[in-house]
Amino acid sequence: MKGDIRALNGEEDASRREDSIITNGACSDQSSYSKDAPSPPILEAISTPETRGRRSSSRLSKREVSSLLSYTQDLTGEGDDMEDGDGDRADTPVMPKLFRETRTRSESPSSLRRRSSSMGTPWSSPASPYLTVDLTEDDVLPQTSSTPYFCMVQDSQLESLESPKVDGEGGDVDDVEYQDGKEFRIGDLVWGKIKGFSWWPAMVVSWKVTSKRQAMAGMRWVQWFGDGKFSEVSADKLVSLGLFSQHFNLPTFNKLVSYRKAMYYALEKARSRAGKTFPGSPGDSLEDQLKNMLEWAHGGFKPNGIEGLKPNDKSENKGRRRTSDEPSTSDNSVPPKRLKTNCNNSRRENDQSREQMVSDVTDNKTTLEDNCLSCGRKNPVFFHPLFEGGLCKTCQDRFQELFYMYDDDGYQSYCTVCCEGRELLLCSNTNCCRCFCVDCLEVLVGPGTAEEAKLQEPWSCYMCMPQRCHGVLRRRKDWNTRLQSFFNSDMNAEFEAPEVYPAIPAAERRPIRVLSLFDGIATGYLVLKDLGFKVETYVASEVCEESIAVGTVKHEGVIKYVNDVRNITKRDIDEWGPFDLVIGGSPCNDLSNVNPARKGLYEGTGRLFFEYYHLLNFARPKEGDKRPFFWMFENVVAMKVDDKRDISRFLSCNPVMIDAVKVSAAHRARYFWGNLPGMNRPVIASKNDKLELQDCLEFNRTAKLKKVQTITTKSNSIRQGKNQLFPVVMNGKEDVLWCTELERIFGFPVHYTDVSNMGRGARQKLLGRSWSVPVIRHLFAPLKDYFACE
Repeated sequence: MKGDIRALNGEEDASRREDSIITNGACSDQSSYSKDAPSPPILEAISTPETRGRRSSSRLSKREVSSLLSYTQDLTGEGDDMEDGDGDRADTPVMPKLFRETRTRSESPSSLRRRSSSMGTPWSSPASPYLTVDLTEDDVLPQTSSTPYFCMVQDSQLESLESPKVDGEGGDVDDVEYQDGKEFRIGDLVWGKIKGFSWWPAMVVSWKVTSKRQAMAGMRWVQWFGDGKFSEVSADKLVSLGLFSQHFNLPTFNKLVSYRKAMYYALEKARSRAGKTFPGSPGDSLEDQLKNMLEWAHGGFKPNGIEGLKPNDKSENKGRRRTSDEPSTSDNSVPPKRLKTNCNNSRRENDQSREQMVSDVTDNKTTLEDNCLSCGRKNPVFFHPLFEGGLCKTCQDRFQELFYMYDDDGYQSYCTVCCEGRELLLCSNTNCCRCFCVDCLEVLVGPGTAEEAKLQEPWSCYMCMPQRCHGVLRRRKDWNTRLQSFFNSDMNAEFEAPEVYPAIPAAERRPIRVLSLFDGIATGYLVLKDLGFKVETYVASEVCEESIAVGTVKHEGVIKYVNDVRNITKRDIDEWGPFDLVIGGSPCNDLSNVNPARKGLYEGTGRLFFEYYHLLNFARPKEGDKRPFFWMFENVVAMKVDDKRDISRFLSCNPVMIDAVKVSAAHRARYFWGNLPGMNRPVIASKNDKLELQDCLEFNRTAKLKKVQTITTKSNSIRQGKNQLFPVVMNGKEDVLWCTELERIFGFPVHYTDVSNMGRGARQKLLGRSWSVPVIRHLFAPLKDYFACE
């Protein structure tokens, strides 16, 4: 198909076996902190989507109501040892959470819009061993749910998702696929087992659905219930869903919300195939429906048993459908990006609201600024940062959580206009990471716009096109400053301005004393020395041995390392201090929306923020001590709004959002909390900053684009654009970024991470977890008015 259309949340190329481990997410720091608060890495065999973290609870929060599709870490496990950086753990292995609670108006495969009038009713049977699951939401408007979710393609939807043309017409895909003598064919409902994780329900699918390669002999592509993501799993590690009682994990079901959600969708699929109905009324809560399903499953799926779980018709086994103008894909070629829906049934209601808004704007009955551009509601609470129009509270929260989320192809995970979208069109500009959903184009620009865009190659998005009106979609002239203001404003939490210390006369300035928590590769010390500060003391807490090696070697043993932040006491602070500056950024893998296994601020590594918080309070000057005292805390932008607000509440200030793309050759948006002078001032590049990729390359190497997307710990984050190409050409061949080039992109000296015989992958992981040097230089520069310099 000529138009490049991306399904929501594209997946990375599968390059490892099912037992290999790869962290997933922009901030996938799996350090020794995970021993006590594990957030296990994601197996490549489980190509998971993003998920929102939350404390485990016996009842869902209101924000989790609409996202009834997820996997989560199985705290009860099966007994296999987790293969993370720590080796053995006391906790049992877990399944990564394949769910991200976001904010799309979405629907389930089976009337998930049904709500009861109360906050949920416990299951009636007192003998039931299952916990009450609160899947209701009583304060959300009927036409809007608070989160998107990614559901398995339903039997009936396979016929209507795309054009009637089918791969392998005249014969089933199953006739030529999975002919290796192993069990399980396309459409079979199964339990899947990955080493280190519990059994999880899935469905066997064709490789053509996955947009990847064909499965290896003895392997099966499966689609996990909860999000629709795909994994290549050994057929020997699959069993029929009909063996339900042997593989269902009751303790996990009682403890973990997402396991219950996965069970709901797996059993709903089974119920639909078996033609099973359960007694009840349309107003029954979902937990009541789930209880009936579980009793049916534990009873052997009577009356038809396992036979009743097989696909109802051949349509489910025909694999990926193509549009009529899409060329056939040979078995040896990489299939094009697929056209996939998000089971977003309620979007139609909101599109009707937006259609009315468009009509009223066209007839001059209202203005765009008086309506939410994302959902059409009136009386928005905030402005849309990029286009003329407003945002309601729900859409504003969704934007703050998801706008800076990127898929493995480097493009935004969601539509630039609404931060939702079932079908996403990618901009063809190699320096643009924007995508726009079909719904927004059809409603805001005009009917037929999406189809025209699909036929255009290249297609420039509405952020790259010349400034003009497209339907009612009008890009703001000041969108750059509006975007910065959007992320730096929080009307729900106004805090007093931090204390402003008067500048210290030059003769009275003394060397700075620093406490760096979660120090990484000593970026803070490097920047202070580059700025010419005299550093009297630099105490660093770090648990990664490779990071400690870099800091020790490159700074010649000047840094005092004190290991685990959780072992530091007030007595230690008093002994090592006093300190003038406390900096740190706790591991973000349990906070970042990009990480599907995240647990949120109060669980896993997310709660390490509180280690920073109480050590910061230990280090503050005693009452009556007027000496300047500064601090800074950093974390990802793509975090849950509630987590961001809780961090702000504890630190008593709102964060500043800074994207390193303004001072470097790579995107890297981060929140910074603190009281450093001038944190809100504009970020301006210096003459030494390398602003384009070409400036960072070695001799005889040519950059294919000016900027690269966020570089993470994952090796495939180097690939760029919708075609997932390498960003560099050398001697006529594409190539990856070399380690020295990665170091220049982050602002580090060449060979800064070249210690301890570390390979390229290990060095990229260190850089992927680090701060951008030019950004930290921007933040630390005003401290020269307070502390002595060389």
